[in-house]
This record gives sequence, C-alpha cells and structure tokens, in this order.
Amino acid sequence: MPDSRILLGVIGRAHGVRGLVRVTSHTADPADLTEYGPLMDERGRRFVLRWRGEGVAEVTELVDGQPVKLADRSAAEKLTNTRLYIDRSVLPAPEEDEFYLADLIGLDAIGAAGQAIGRVALVHDYGAGASLEIERAGAPALLVPFTRALVPEVDIAAGRVTVIPPEEVAVRPEDQAAAAHGTTPDQETPTGEEAFA
Repeated sequence: MPDSRILLGVIGRAHGVRGLVRVTSHTADPADLTEYGPLMDERGRRFVLRWRGEGVAEVTELVDGQPVKLADRSAAEKLTNTRLYIDRSVLPAPEEDEFYLADLIGLDAIGAAGQAIGRVALVHDYGAGASLEIERAGAPALLVPFTRALVPEVDIAAGRVTVIPPEEVAVRPEDQAAAAHGTTPDQETPTGEEAFA
C-alpha cells in the first residue's frame, strides 16, 4: 500500500444472506465512513458502502467503473477482514492538537531533555485510547499511552514527538502513601475536604 493511504475501516463477517456485512469504522463518527466516497483495499479494488443498520453495510464493488453489488452471503464472506483505505489527500486537515494516528508513525521519539529514545513504529488503538509503540535500538519496544502527560509535544513538521516514558512520570505523594499501606487512592475513603478534591 502506498504511504499516502490511510485505513478508515475494516469489513467484518457477513450479516444475513443478502450480501450485507458488518463494518468497523475508524472515523471519529463511525457513520461518516460512507461519506468519503469509494474506499480501496490493499489490492486497489474500490468499494462503495451504504449503511443498512448500525455497523451493517451494503457493499458495491466498482469494476471497470461499473457498480457490482454484493448479492449473497458467499460473496460477502470473501470480503471478511478486508481493510478499507482512502488517499490521505482527501482527508481534511486536523484541528490544532489533533492528529491522524497514521501521521505519528515514523516520527522520532525524544525525551524531555532532547535525548533520542527511538522511533514510533506503530500506533495501537483498541477503543480505550491510542498507544505509541516506540522501537528502540538494543532494547525492547516501549509502549506509551498517547496522553498529554506522557506525550506532551507532537511536531509533525519537525518529524518528532516528545515522550516521557511511564517509569519517569512523577508519582504523587498520595499514591506513594497508598502504596506503602497496600491500597490505592481509589480504595481509600475520602473525608472532609478530600471528598471534594
């Protein structure tokens, strides 16, 4: 796949017997997946989706410019796990402090003092928040949650991201005290003003 393409969704299992499929959308609003026009797979085939229910879509393949609708379950099953891409140039520019996860891959990861840490190899997002997988020379990969506390600066133009490895994040005094007592702050019962903190 050319680097200019960005993954927007994945076709899942067949749904019913009339060629419908389940689709996982990676757009901010899942319903927007169908708004980008034809989507491409790794082989360059082009597909148009139309929602027919929540997470369920009708798929039409464009063959020599002509629409060919998936008509049965057998045809739908052949598309299971098909990744759907769009050319990067079609997407709008992100807002300030927003990033396309694909744009983070390949950035140099540096520490707060400017020291080299490694390079962002992958971005994982399983629904609970994104994490950066940073390849390091002579060391295991480092997995860092993509939060402002751990990734305080992203400079796409300069090709770098500032990373505070999780083990370097300052531990709050209340967390240290709780650890000494074998509890976590969530397990302690707040009293007085602490209840409103």
